[in-house]
Amino acid sequence: MRIFAVANQKGGVGKTTTTVNLAAALAQAGQRVLLVDLDPQGNATMGSGVDKRGLALSVYQVLLGLSDIAAARRRGRGVPYDVLPANRELAGAEVELVDLDHREHRLREALEGVGDDYDFVLIDCPPSLSLLTLNGLACAHGVVIPMQCEYYALEGLSDLVNTIKRVHASFNRELKLIGLLRVMYDPRSTLSQQVSAQLEQHFGDKVFRTLVPRNVRLAEAPSYGLPGVLFDRNAKGSQAYGAFAAEMIERARRF
Repeated sequence: MRIFAVANQKGGVGKTTTTVNLAAALAQAGQRVLLVDLDPQGNATMGSGVDKRGLALSVYQVLLGLSDIAAARRRGRGVPYDVLPANRELAGAEVELVDLDHREHRLREALEGVGDDYDFVLIDCPPSLSLLTLNGLACAHGVVIPMQCEYYALEGLSDLVNTIKRVHASFNRELKLIGLLRVMYDPRSTLSQQVSAQLEQHFGDKVFRTLVPRNVRLAEAPSYGLPGVLFDRNAKGSQAYGAFAAEMIERARRF
């Protein structure tokens, strides 16, 4: 089982879109996948066809030791991967985790119980360095950073890389930066081209070859409770995430 956190401290950069579409594309490629939603907004849950409003068990109960993953996981209609769902309850876990033992490693301990069930675990982290994000990074083998090719995204990248280094030093010696995924890419924009070139220059082969373009069909898909790669397989964005999944499988084998 390989565990990958999809993280970026900046909001609105396509973390959830990347997580759900990568999960679906990996499952289509024959991989057994669990998506862990660590964001109290529950967007990855809803985008995977699971109604966050009617959950009896969620990642909240798992983190507090009130349930195990086998009981809390769900499968959305027409979606070929499992989801450990989240809803607003998860916001309270920030406070409640503070007083618990091994608070940074609660998710890691829970995942040990389903280690034989999955090839890939993908964790959708919230857009902040919180105890929830720390739980995601503390159990992951690697981090995938989706980012737009714009100035502010580049500016915040060094902070995120430093965060990964601190977590590696303090909580998880296995944690590595797997790669940077360029999303919402506009090839007509000179700025996009310049930032993309800078990323390749500074990070080399850490930058995934795949470029995910801006795509209306990817944006429409969550309202139907489906990842874009299932909603419209022929859309350019869906095809890009299929190519990205192939890259992830390749990197996981080398990992």
